[in-house]
Amino acid sequence: MSKQAFFAVAASALVMFGVAACAPPGAETDNESLVGADETTATSDDALSGNVAVGTTLVSTTNVNLRSGPSTSKSILHVVPEGSKVTVVDAAPQNGFYKIKHDGTVGWSYGAYYKVQSADPPASTGARGDAIARAKSGVGFSYYWGHGRFLDAGPSSSNKGSCSGSCPSCTHSGSYGGDCSGYAAKVWQVPASNDEMSQDSHPYSTVSFNGSSSQWSTVSRSNLKEADALVYNSNGAGHIFIYDKGDGWGSMYAYECKGCSYGCVAGYRTAGSAYKGIRKSGW
Repeated sequence: MSKQAFFAVAASALVMFGVAACAPPGAETDNESLVGADETTATSDDALSGNVAVGTTLVSTTNVNLRSGPSTSKSILHVVPEGSKVTVVDAAPQNGFYKIKHDGTVGWSYGAYYKVQSADPPASTGARGDAIARAKSGVGFSYYWGHGRFLDAGPSSSNKGSCSGSCPSCTHSGSYGGDCSGYAAKVWQVPASNDEMSQDSHPYSTVSFNGSSSQWSTVSRSNLKEADALVYNSNGAGHIFIYDKGDGWGSMYAYECKGCSYGCVAGYRTAGSAYKGIRKSGW
């Protein structure tokens, strides 16, 4: 049997037995990338300026681009949503841009759209808040086909792992990471025994999440709440991500293990019409 034929048979078997991860080779997700934030938005009276101590927490006053360098000509890494907290990693600005860290990504963002945080807002509480905390701890880990293993403390350069190639015939190094469905199961702690982030577990595929279950049910995309999820599966291809906030039919902030070349990330995205909302039972 040729190598190509072997991988085709293996992928079919994974789907058949419910171990399939998130998407077929060459089409890991159907994410629709967003354009960057509007950089002509008016600034607030307390907009940031001058040197700021390393480690200071800032709050974005609008959606603002996080770039690879201190210039609007540099590529956009992702959009920092309005009201997000970021951490200053270099005291001195360049061209009005500050080097900051947001959701594990370090880049440059224009200081006029930030202010120094005066006090921490109340954190989300209850089961949904706990789920979002687990989602945040997974950001920065690698994409690991057919797995779900993370750390409560989040990733480090030595344990985040790495993925290369095109899944399911991708190659992974390291012991931590997950695919989209392994990540979602950890965030939701389904089944109930899947309550240790550091224990490798992959109980469901997107086929499972897209179907009926006593542990979750369908919910309107217009009525999504924090820590709900959006999922699709069609002919063995699928994806699932955790919804945080935003428009369920438009721009929304999400947590997801996006694909081999992306890893587990957070940020704004949209979702095609094939996606449906699901909610964990009891929420």
